[in-house]
Amino acid sequence: MNVQPDLDFIRFLKTAGGDTMKKCYQCATCSIVCPLSTEEHPFPRQEMIWSGWGMKEKLIGDPNVFLCHQCGDCTTYCPRGAKPSDVLGAIRAYAYTALGWPTGLAKLASTAKGLPMLIAIPAGIIFVLWAISGGMVMPGSEEFAKYGYQRFFGHWDFHWLAKNVAFIDFFMLGAVGLAVVASYKGVTNLWKQMCAREGVNPDFKPSLVQLAQDFVWPAVIEIFQHKRFRECGTNRNREVGHKPLMWAFGGLFIVTLWSMFANDVLGLWVPSFHGPMSVWNPVKILANVSAVAMIVGCGILWMNRSKSEAEGNITPTFYDWFLIWEIMAVAVTGLLAELFRWAGLVAPGYIIYYFHLVTVMMLFMYMPYTKFAHLIYRTTAMTFERYRDSSFVKNPIDE
Repeated sequence: MNVQPDLDFIRFLKTAGGDTMKKCYQCATCSIVCPLSTEEHPFPRQEMIWSGWGMKEKLIGDPNVFLCHQCGDCTTYCPRGAKPSDVLGAIRAYAYTALGWPTGLAKLASTAKGLPMLIAIPAGIIFVLWAISGGMVMPGSEEFAKYGYQRFFGHWDFHWLAKNVAFIDFFMLGAVGLAVVASYKGVTNLWKQMCAREGVNPDFKPSLVQLAQDFVWPAVIEIFQHKRFRECGTNRNREVGHKPLMWAFGGLFIVTLWSMFANDVLGLWVPSFHGPMSVWNPVKILANVSAVAMIVGCGILWMNRSKSEAEGNITPTFYDWFLIWEIMAVAVTGLLAELFRWAGLVAPGYIIYYFHLVTVMMLFMYMPYTKFAHLIYRTTAMTFERYRDSSFVKNPIDE
């Protein structure tokens, strides 16, 4: 077998936390302790070989790489300190960059060097829109108490669309649109690569209804139940941090949908929907509880990661820390903006609300390129896992 290693790929893995991969001497301890490992797929032993040889084509289309929950059991029991879980995390970081579109933005989000620009892009867009909207003229305390941040981008008399809603929809829906297109391109590319690697005909597939009902939905349910986290030994307490985050995002998704409906539809006939919600409004309560859950979940993950890094069990990487910082920033700025509104502090409130909009836009826009991308790629891999073992791919008569 003639192996042509991709040296750039190897260099990337080393800078993204996989610098220990060359310590692996193929004892297969990692495959023994990993619940994902089978006789057909000795995971992650074979992935350690491929990464050391620089065989990125085999790894990017490997569903097991995305099925890995980075529980750390393989690293704990590795007698050589090769840290397979860190290597697999580095492989995923490369895959999200390689599968990302547009390529330039995906590469920008792959290292700490791109962080200033990652912040500057949404910060600049929102600042320019804020400046041209006329909203930088701070309101009086009475107006702030009445409208809150509903006139952050100013006000016009056009009944059918509030000025604030128009401006926020412009850049937020643009960020979401970019994320959706990039995610679709990445997922379809990954699916084709997984099919090619597993010898599955990508054209022979069930209907969309069957795909959703028999493969996608069970994968989503399993993700919500966090079943595979319970199979972990070393870092099983990661479930304690992930669950509050999961429910927090679910709650804030409901709040966002309601806010859009209330502002864009109900507000056309009931003007009070354009004003800030009462603190006792059920939607506001859900928003605040979700924000607190987000901070708690991030805090738990923050402490767990810091402890593991201090003990030398994992390698600190920008890839891992960026998402924790980003989610924490969204929650903290959101709560601070609300507290400043209650306190009637106009200038600090407007400034912190500006930063809140920046962090939310960053979360949306960079989702396909950061660790947040595991939401779509792991779901795709779990869907493919069921699909490749189904009668659509395997003939039950031959089994």
